[in-house]
Amino acid sequence: MLGLPLTFAAPLVLVALAALPAIWLLLRITPPQPKRVDFPPLRIVADLRPEQETPARTPWWLLLLRLLLAALLIVAAAGPVWNPLAEGSSRAPLLLLVDNGFASAHDWRERMNLASGRIEAAEREGRVVAVAATAGEPQDLQPMSPAAALERLRTFRPLPHLPERRAHVDAIRRFLESTPGAEIVWISDGVAGVDGQGFIEGLASVTGNRPTVILKAEQSPALAIAGTANAGGRLTATVVRAEPNGRDSGTLRALDLKNLPLADARFAFAPDATEAVATFDVPTEIRNDIARIEILGENAAGAVTLLDESGKRRRVGLVFGGTADQAQPLLSPVYYIERALAPYAEIRLGRGGVTDAIDQLLAEQVSVLVLADVGGLDREAQAKVAAFVERGGLLLRFAGSRLAAGNDELVPVRLRRGGRTLGGTLSWDTPKTFAPFTRESPFFGLPVPEEIGVRRQILAEPDSDLPAKTWAALADGTPIVTADKRGDGLIVLFHVTADTTWSNLPLSGLFVDMLRRIAALAGSPGDASAETRNAENQTVAPRLTLDGFGVFTSPPPTARAVTRNHAERASAEHPPGFYGPVDGSLAVNALVAGDRLAPLDYAPLRARIAPLEGARTVDLRAPLLGIALLLLLIDTLASLWLGGHLGNLFGRMRRAGAGAAVLLAALLVAGLPSDGRAQEEPSAARPGLSQDSRASALVTRLAYVITGDAQVDATSKAGLLGLSQMLAMRTAFQPGDPIGIDPARDELAFYPLLYWPIVATRPVPSEAAIRRLDAFMKGGGTVVFDTRDAFSARPDGAVSAEGQYLRRMLASLDIPELEPVPSDHVLTKTFYILDDFPGRYATGQTWVEALPPPTEDTANRPARSGDGVSPIIITSNDLAAAWAVGPRGEALYPVVGSDQQRQRELSFRSGINIVMYALTGNYKADQVHVPALLERLGQ
Repeated sequence: MLGLPLTFAAPLVLVALAALPAIWLLLRITPPQPKRVDFPPLRIVADLRPEQETPARTPWWLLLLRLLLAALLIVAAAGPVWNPLAEGSSRAPLLLLVDNGFASAHDWRERMNLASGRIEAAEREGRVVAVAATAGEPQDLQPMSPAAALERLRTFRPLPHLPERRAHVDAIRRFLESTPGAEIVWISDGVAGVDGQGFIEGLASVTGNRPTVILKAEQSPALAIAGTANAGGRLTATVVRAEPNGRDSGTLRALDLKNLPLADARFAFAPDATEAVATFDVPTEIRNDIARIEILGENAAGAVTLLDESGKRRRVGLVFGGTADQAQPLLSPVYYIERALAPYAEIRLGRGGVTDAIDQLLAEQVSVLVLADVGGLDREAQAKVAAFVERGGLLLRFAGSRLAAGNDELVPVRLRRGGRTLGGTLSWDTPKTFAPFTRESPFFGLPVPEEIGVRRQILAEPDSDLPAKTWAALADGTPIVTADKRGDGLIVLFHVTADTTWSNLPLSGLFVDMLRRIAALAGSPGDASAETRNAENQTVAPRLTLDGFGVFTSPPPTARAVTRNHAERASAEHPPGFYGPVDGSLAVNALVAGDRLAPLDYAPLRARIAPLEGARTVDLRAPLLGIALLLLLIDTLASLWLGGHLGNLFGRMRRAGAGAAVLLAALLVAGLPSDGRAQEEPSAARPGLSQDSRASALVTRLAYVITGDAQVDATSKAGLLGLSQMLAMRTAFQPGDPIGIDPARDELAFYPLLYWPIVATRPVPSEAAIRRLDAFMKGGGTVVFDTRDAFSARPDGAVSAEGQYLRRMLASLDIPELEPVPSDHVLTKTFYILDDFPGRYATGQTWVEALPPPTEDTANRPARSGDGVSPIIITSNDLAAAWAVGPRGEALYPVVGSDQQRQRELSFRSGINIVMYALTGNYKADQVHVPALLERLGQ
């Protein structure tokens, strides 16, 4: 019937109710109950009754139970549905407002049923209807027949953005002016839109005392995702709701571009909280494959967030060319790089020597490889890094003394090389600042702080393609950042150090922004081209967009392109989805980081608020079938009781239960685990340390390299023994007996100082020995290379055989820029004050790592020192021969000089200074500044 809220999906099935009388006739008679009679036969004859038995009738209550069961099955088969309709209270026109933003998608079917019920009720009452969707474009509202309004209602769909309801206020005003007395029904999702409370305030100004009904859920059930953060080794997503709604927990699922699930994460709201955080603790490779995160069971565009290239976390590997004593906060260049990139990338630090660190980081599949002041690389390392760049990796290099002294092809431009002392560097009396970034630079748009100054720089050779490779330059036009594309990858070079030695750039926010933009280019070198560098000038068209239910679909005709730097939430013109090509997509989301959902305050409207649950229809088939099943169980038990089988059934169940208990106990005993324990496989035996290495780990001692020349090795041992005895006599250092080592086999980490005499007739050390030596110097050790050729030096300056041998050996080592020991070097003041460092000869030159050029602050200081200890000292004065002593303490070799006793004394002092320098570093440099510091404190 038209006025009844009860409807049937298959009403013809109800005709079967007419068969209930026939069913009653079939069920009213039951056979007589059989009688159990015990043997013997005579007993049977005695108990026989002479009268004839007649069938008994079914009890009335059992008959009624079965008839009710049959009626319930027939009614359930007809598909009954309870569909309560909200009846109107007048014949005035009806204005139906329907929220269709993404917050209404969760219960959209119920909202549509409620709206349809309102329009159907208006049809029964003979009212005209006007309908409007608040998230769509505002249109003039015209009264129409309920049938036409119902057709228009069916065209409504949830839209994938927050509504801007205030835009509809003018259309509502015009409708109310043309149709006085109209009733307003607003099916609201309870979530504030882009305009916040603006719509309610505008609606209150035009409705006055007009009857208004708001249909809403008690608490808005919508959940949404407001931004993600790929930082700290994990990916986090923020889940928000407008108000506490009972949906206090759930699951987020991460999917890739092929819609394959990658990971799940749980989220839970604290009591009365409106935001929660879910964490995906998965490896970087999986996090970088995530393209979509959605709330399971929440079919809405707001419950989906898309991730593009900007949301991927790059894996950055850092390699420092300096020594271990420089690898500490505020001193190491990688410290500033790590602090700048840590919020935006996953940082991996290379361990060991440069070659070992590069091998480690490439094995970990880094996207960006940073070489901070790394000079020469061996051929194998160069080939690996070049292949990494060719495959699409990004190599970022920073200048320094080692790069100035190095020579490889892994730089974007040709560098101007000079002598060993300057090494192609340039110093200014007045620091230069940055010039504004050009439009072709990926740094375009970044402000340049005025306080940035560059004191030192590696210069590039002026080539025709230098301007095209320059990303940043100084005010005088010299390049400060250059880049070049190699294969599918990119090489970028900062012509200054990554620490504050050459400039104060690492202390500025500009340094962070520059590194962040460079890291974003990893994996997409095409973005480094001039035409795609400026995000504000490039637009990308929509490729895939989300509908209101969060499903990918083709872009609507109203969708427009966005700029590359678009970071706003989705709108009608820019729906959420992926914009641009597949390999460089830009993600636009319904909500962005920082957005929150807010509840609407309906108080200004003075409207009647009704629950939204009234729109829900109830399918009565399930409860009817449940009642029928219960009645069938009761009928079965009643039949067993009337037939006398119920007691026998209980007895059998008791016997069967006892047997089952015995069987279950046996199975449990058989299934208990045995008392045996799994044998652990013996771990692979690790190669142990030699006895000499174990002893060296307990006692500090000096070491020399075994060259294979018996005479030279004996001299080295006797020389270090004499120096150790002198150290024990004159200082607090009590060294152990010196030891000879093989760099390719022995552990070098136990020795602070390694003496290496050069023998030109011996083979060049193996690649393994060179790598271990490089790791030793990077770890803070100092190597004294002694060519012992000062006496045979030629007047024309030709390089001796020992010098050529040393050059070949050091060609693949990452050594810093060297210089003769300056007079203000801390090595000249560590224990004795010395002017030079004689050995058996006094005419040779001693070389150490070059110090930064003097500044106004250091010009008048007693000692000028860089941070750390020079990892390499080169001399030609044959130090070990001057230190060598025999069993009775006698000198084994004469020294070459006018005053042999004085020269031998100075040679021991030189050795003591070198050892103290290797052990204490810049401690002495700090001590000689104490008077100046005390004087300043007194002021």
